[in-house]
Order: sequence, then structure tokens, then C-alpha cells
Amino acid sequence: QALLVESGGGLVQAGGSLTLSCAGSGFMFTIDNMAWYRQAPGKQRELVASFSAYGEVNYADSVKGRFTISREKEQNVIDLQMTSMKREDTGVYYCYALYTFTEYWGQGTQVTVSS
Repeated sequence: QALLVESGGGLVQAGGSLTLSCAGSGFMFTIDNMAWYRQAPGKQRELVASFSAYGEVNYADSVKGRFTISREKEQNVIDLQMTSMKREDTGVYYCYALYTFTEYWGQGTQVTVSS
């Protein structure tokens, strides 16, 4: 069974840093499209950063210059390095993959930024 597993969430002070990691397992081939989403309390899930099938990287405007997405493509692993974190970065972060026209989501990892 193919699945995504996130790790690295936790509590961090404003201005601090945190790195999330997502590993895909059970996939027969390399995943082309992977991304990080987040959902803050009472808000809709939003895209944070993504890799396209062509290697393009996109970031939400709110995280540009502070977050960096990276990948080990052959291992189906993506990381999200978060720096200069703000309270509004608080939420549940989800790993996402599009593989053979099927969407996969991780279970989510909580990130809390305190003032």
C-alpha cells in the first residue's frame, strides 16, 4: 500500500526554524509531483510549496524567502525547511503526492509557532 509519512513537526518560537520531512513508501516508481500544504484552525487547506513534474518549484507568497522545499527524487522524499517562522505559520502540515493520476495525502504533522 502506497502512503506518505510526515515527520518533524512540533513547537517553535517565533523567529525560529523547523524542518519537516515526508517519505513516500510503497510507490513502484518515482513520484513527479509532490508538495506541502497546511491548514490553520478555521481555515482552508492551502498550498505552501511544491515541485512540479518538470522540476519547477512554487511557493505561497506568505512563505517566499523563508521556506525552502527540497527533494530526493529517487527516494520519493521531500523536505520543507522553515525559517524566520511566524505565528501565522501555525497549522497542520500535510505532504501531498500526485502519482499515476491518484492523489495521496499524509496524515499531517502539527506545527505550532509561539510568540
